Amino acid sequence: MTAAYINELSYSLGDLNYSLEESSAQGRLLSSIQALKDSGFRNHRICSMEKSAYDLAHECVGKLQQNLSEIGAILYATCLPYNANMGSVEKFHETRDVKHLMDYPGSHLQSDFGMDKATVFGINQQACTSLLGSLRFAKMLLSDDETIDSVLCLTADRFPHGACYEQSYNLISDGAAAAIVSREANGFKIIAAHGITNGGLAQANDEEAAGTYFVYSHRLIQETLSKAKLTLDQITWIVPQNMNIKAWQILSRLLRFSEEKIYAPSRPEVGHVISGDNIINLDRLAKDNVLKSGDLILLIMAGYGMNWQCTIVEKC
Repeated sequence: MTAAYINELSYSLGDLNYSLEESSAQGRLLSSIQALKDSGFRNHRICSMEKSAYDLAHECVGKLQQNLSEIGAILYATCLPYNANMGSVEKFHETRDVKHLMDYPGSHLQSDFGMDKATVFGINQQACTSLLGSLRFAKMLLSDDETIDSVLCLTADRFPHGACYEQSYNLISDGAAAAIVSREANGFKIIAAHGITNGGLAQANDEEAAGTYFVYSHRLIQETLSKAKLTLDQITWIVPQNMNIKAWQILSRLLRFSEEKIYAPSRPEVGHVISGDNIINLDRLAKDNVLKSGDLILLIMAGYGMNWQCTIVEKC
């Protein structure tokens, strides 16, 4: 299979910053302030009324330094399906014309950034795991089509106005994250990717989601390591989603993996940025200058659906 590398990372966040105290006073939270503080959260980012999920995507892609005109494919992922349409539901009801339900943000992104060579793919049924899913898909595309040399993987979501900004006891931020995946051997080499879906848990409540997390995460990690022909003691860092800190205290013991090597420094600042946590934390890890060539990093994410996805990358 053709080697695939993550060459560049980028992200953007909602334009409004709120503390737990402020969001609690405005009715955005379900748990108590102290419970969320004990879980490792402090602040989160929310989009103002006029800022859309596409605005987040546009801002995120605009930060990339690479020549986007050479992108061969765009994998545009959303956790909330409504963020995959820029059209107006009101216009649909007014006209009964379904084209208002098919105004795709991926097409706008291609046009706005002159990515004329790119084919657009939408991913919108993998919940918070959709960015890791797009990395897996990008690796397959590069192996299958020799005319594609680079792929833009992007996720962008914002919650609807008035939504609670807490899911499964985790504080949520609006945001977007992007990665360029190509044949160019720099950045991070994608070693293996794997996923599990249990559709029978598609409408699991918060307690059920939390209860299944440990069993499926442990299984997912072991199956991904097996696919990569690696053992956990070869992994240098685990870069997880920004979730309740107690969950990884438990999981690290189950895995017999040092809690000090679980890297999620953005948790207190931004909480759980829907599908973007792995990219945000991997970008921070790269910029902290603690990585050396050959280090193996395991990225893992769980999401509704229920979906679990894992990717192992190697620092070039």
